[in-house]
Amino acid sequence: SEGRTRTCDLWVMSPTSYHCSTSRFRFKDIKLYHFKKHSIRLYLCFMNIKGHKSGFISIIGNPNVGKSTLINALMEKNFSITTSKKQTTRHRIMGLINGENYQLVISDTPGILKPRYEMQKAMVSSVKESIIDADILIYIVAIGERSIIDENILKKIQGMTSPLFVLINKIDTSNQEDLEKDVSYWSDVFPKAEILPISALKGFFVNELRNKLIKEIPESQAYFPKDQISDKSERFFVNEAIRKSILENCHNEVPYAVEVLTDEFKHTDKNIMIKSNIIVERETQKAIIIGAKGLKLKKIGSEARKYLEKFFEKKIFIELFVKVEKKWRSKVNQLKKFGYKN
Repeated sequence: SEGRTRTCDLWVMSPTSYHCSTSRFRFKDIKLYHFKKHSIRLYLCFMNIKGHKSGFISIIGNPNVGKSTLINALMEKNFSITTSKKQTTRHRIMGLINGENYQLVISDTPGILKPRYEMQKAMVSSVKESIIDADILIYIVAIGERSIIDENILKKIQGMTSPLFVLINKIDTSNQEDLEKDVSYWSDVFPKAEILPISALKGFFVNELRNKLIKEIPESQAYFPKDQISDKSERFFVNEAIRKSILENCHNEVPYAVEVLTDEFKHTDKNIMIKSNIIVERETQKAIIIGAKGLKLKKIGSEARKYLEKFFEKKIFIELFVKVEKKWRSKVNQLKKFGYKN
């Protein structure tokens, strides 16, 4: 399975038969396996998946090149938070684009960087994981960018056999001459890649890209229910909305020392009740988040509420609390609690 771990690749149908759902596996006959004194007969068969396509597509690149903007454009929804600050995306987030005969599983990933502490190591690890999983890989760069931060990741990409798209983003900010130079440069770096100029923000060539991805994904059943839009929970999107508001309202190191945990998320027919904790590393950061007379915290909550009302299409009531957990970014156990994996 090429290092993949997908629960839907192998399903137990009975004590003696297994159902293999991915087109990568080929079995010509039934084999008899001997284990100690017992013989085990293993039956392997295929589900009829003709006519339906599904695949994992990973978007990777340096910070602030437009990865989250691209997945939002492809999904036609404000799915992944975007800000002007680096490291806005911390987790691998899968967005699902569903059609009658296809499902695109698109991963937004953190920007490639040289990690300085445990949280950043987990972020880089999620990028490498997404490369291994990819049926199609998208490497996105900004116009004029000609640098790759991690040589190991470069080698992984160059050694891939899966389809590779190199997207030169933000072409609306440049000219034809500079674009041609970039196309020539990235064609030399990735000779097997298809180079595509786009503007994720303006929507230039986004529909064409989506159609190319649908064409390239392999035949397979859907990996997720067709009524889902992500592998993440509703609470995850609440946490991200609050963190987006903090990123836009706080500066220097404060936004990067913040994590959010939602303790309460209650639906009714017309509204959602939310209680969330904002985690910081120091008391001084707590004071900055709260602000004079609590005004900064109130603004953060108000902006997050407006964002979430559009996302969930319901009225939102939100309560925010600020807690200090010293050096949480460097503690593996704390990171696991926040959903990071090393």
